[in-house]
Amino acid sequence: MKFFHRPDKPDTFLNFGTGLIKAFAGTMEHKFEENTIFKNITAAEFEGSERTFEDCQFINCDFSYANFSHITFINCVMDTCNLSLIKLTETGLQGVAFKDCKITGVNFGESSSFSLEVAFKKCVLDYTVWHKKKLKGTIFDDCSFEEADFSEADLTNAEFQKCNLNRAIFNRTILKSADLRSAYNFNIDPENNTINKAKFSADALNGLLIKYNLVID
Repeated sequence: MKFFHRPDKPDTFLNFGTGLIKAFAGTMEHKFEENTIFKNITAAEFEGSERTFEDCQFINCDFSYANFSHITFINCVMDTCNLSLIKLTETGLQGVAFKDCKITGVNFGESSSFSLEVAFKKCVLDYTVWHKKKLKGTIFDDCSFEEADFSEADLTNAEFQKCNLNRAIFNRTILKSADLRSAYNFNIDPENNTINKAKFSADALNGLLIKYNLVID
């Protein structure tokens, strides 16, 4: 299964260590679910620790306030789901694509440090926290990040395509070679973040200079 294929880049979400995760899961009494489509289910029907979902689709589900702690998702799709304020303590997200989802107020910083391989398309990610997460090469396509916190995150080669970054926090964030050419409303301090070879449009350069109170015509 592949997500958001781009002809100029390798398929991003193919076989992210599935065998290793299966082997690990097998030692812990995991409940394993494969190749299943879940539609219109709620958090109450879904919660349960030490579960693994592989190659599953979740469509039009209301998971708001759900506890996803210690659940692992491998090569899964979340489509038109409400995931606001879910709890992600040690949650595994490996090759997970989110499309048209509402994911406000979620702390991705609590998710498993073993692997975080995700992509987002047309999602609302306002007030999310990404503290110290490794998000190299992650694609964010047409998403909203109002007041999101990327402090100390590694966004090397990440792409923010047509993303609203209004009041998003970038503090000691690694943005090397990141693509923000179509992002807007951002405020990034070049002295407090690593932006080597990051890509910006000329029209958005004032987002790098706000602290200097310059007048740019």
